Amino acid sequence: MSLTDTAIRNAKQEVRQYKISDEKGMYLLVNKAGKYFRLDYRFAGKRKTLALGVYPDVKLSVAREKRDDARKLIANGVDPAQARKARKAIQIEQAENSFEAIAREWHGKYSSSWATSHAKKIIRRLELYIFPRLGSRPIAEITPPELLAVLRRIENRGILETAHRAQQNCGQVFRYGIATGRVERDPSSDLRGALTPVKHGRMATITDPDKIGELLRAIDGYEGSHVAKCALKLAPLVFVRPGELRHAEWVELDLNGSEWRIPADKMKMKNLHIVPLSLQVVQILKEIQEITGHGKYVFPSVRTNARPMSNNTVNAALRRMGYAKDEMTGHGFRAMASTILHEQGWPSDIIERQLAHAERNSIKAAYNYAQYLPDRRKMMQAWADFLDDLKLNR
Repeated sequence: MSLTDTAIRNAKQEVRQYKISDEKGMYLLVNKAGKYFRLDYRFAGKRKTLALGVYPDVKLSVAREKRDDARKLIANGVDPAQARKARKAIQIEQAENSFEAIAREWHGKYSSSWATSHAKKIIRRLELYIFPRLGSRPIAEITPPELLAVLRRIENRGILETAHRAQQNCGQVFRYGIATGRVERDPSSDLRGALTPVKHGRMATITDPDKIGELLRAIDGYEGSHVAKCALKLAPLVFVRPGELRHAEWVELDLNGSEWRIPADKMKMKNLHIVPLSLQVVQILKEIQEITGHGKYVFPSVRTNARPMSNNTVNAALRRMGYAKDEMTGHGFRAMASTILHEQGWPSDIIERQLAHAERNSIKAAYNYAQYLPDRRKMMQAWADFLDDLKLNR
């Protein structure tokens, strides 16, 4: 008799296993662990068994289709068990050579040399926009039109810069694939000019002394989170990058020595950076130390002390104070300081070193973190005094 769905469903699972026969060599093996479809066959004079699936994940009709496919292979001189092994080997190879697998390998190899925030942004960008559509594809089979279609979806959402950065990241993955012998060419190189160009405007900042005075007074009157207020007060005084400010840790700060040493792995250029702390900065830090000094971060998240505050906190506070994104941003405090310090006649080398801009000679840069430090201390104190004067008298 042939198997039926009812017979399979009613078959009792016992300690001692038994079989219920179907047709053409197929049967149901029942034991205490479960119910298994099997096919017994002979190939090259040897008796063999092929697994067809586990009930109820595999229905009777599906098991019979697998049986019939296996019998066709046998009739054509192909062992179905070996054919299955070959298919699995191909699938494993394809998975290992998929775009996502190689992208994650590339990211894992190089991310240790990047700032943590930068590494997280790259993998998150790939996970959000690229992997869902190209992640499982063998990297060697991805064509320029196929990649462009994915990038166009990002572009159509109006986030042009993200589309361009995704294209850049994909190109890095393809070039890594070329170097490691998994792909022969980079299809992203054929897409130059295919995406809408990003128009980079002037950095949103304020350089008019009267308006700077207004901004500083607005910060003093900010009624939001006290942690966010302290970050706002420090931003114009230290003019580090927003990510460096929000990731500040108490162990990096020497308030007695009036110095903040930012580790290389947090810096964009991967070099240790020293920020001399003015009297005004030390006073603000001592004030917030009473609130957050027991934790790791100077500016912790409102949700947990284990993470720094959000990367949008300072900008959101500026918006709440009435400053539009084309008027002032957290990054704009750097441009503010650079513009005015140059106008005041401070040497460009001192300003650029304090801004931690790129040193052309990377080996030299690694040892230049203390360069011009006495003059930078004078400049940072003079800058803090200048801002105080603007706040009080403008």
